[in-house]
Amino acid sequence: MKKVILITGSSTGFGALMVKTFNKEGHHVIAAMRNTEGSNAVHAKSLNALENTEVVDMDITDENSVKVAVAWVYAKYGKIDVLINNAGIYGAGVLESYSIAQIKKLFDVNVWGTLRVNNEVLPIMRAAKGGLIITISSQVGRISLPLQSAYNATKFALEGLVEGSYEELAGQGIESVLLEPGGFMTEIIHKAHVNGDREGIQESYGSAVAEISQKIQGIFGKLFTESAPDPQVIADGALLLVNTEKGKRPLRTPLDPLSKGVDNEYNQATVEIKQKWMKAYGF
Repeated sequence: MKKVILITGSSTGFGALMVKTFNKEGHHVIAAMRNTEGSNAVHAKSLNALENTEVVDMDITDENSVKVAVAWVYAKYGKIDVLINNAGIYGAGVLESYSIAQIKKLFDVNVWGTLRVNNEVLPIMRAAKGGLIITISSQVGRISLPLQSAYNATKFALEGLVEGSYEELAGQGIESVLLEPGGFMTEIIHKAHVNGDREGIQESYGSAVAEISQKIQGIFGKLFTESAPDPQVIADGALLLVNTEKGKRPLRTPLDPLSKGVDNEYNQATVEIKQKWMKAYGF
């Protein structure tokens, strides 16, 4: 059955791959991105040319932009079956090197942006007593690596928001789940980042932090060169979630080929420990 699927952050990376994947399956795909007539004009034109896809301009940091885009989708199709929250930005640097204003920029896109879209789509899904929301989180939303603490915090926030609201929405007939990619080489690496902006702070940490930075770059450089996991894995994972029978979708779907299965082991362990913890409180 064809579904109406709205995907944010669709210009490149996971978003564009998901658009193309769902398009091939014959679904009605709404590819949301900002600057469709500016910096993303080429990407918008390419996706608009697909048979089952339409591009809509949406800036998730602008509440009115989100309202207008979602209203347009609903007016045209009368429903939104699936929302995929994919839009996001990256940032790196020693945590102390971030001004509060700079951290707010990260949260404005990665967290508040997701909530803005959810708040417009959820009334449509609740009225229909059904729907699926897939939020693209990250393995660094479960474990936090050094030199990207501010970015990781946005993913931890998404994890908490989705996990906490899971049962709230289940009672409305809606499934809200997390898809957690590991390390993949996508266009986000080459886009503008929201890095630490307080001058001289990171440099003042000296050789200790420089060595950590060099070690991380070396590890991931080698992994991406030798293993280079295919980002299509994430698009296929999203498709599997959409095709899974309602009520059988897991809260979390870890997809980190480089971890060699440890991502799933970690997830299963936390599921079991949470059940024990909740039982201790009488839930």
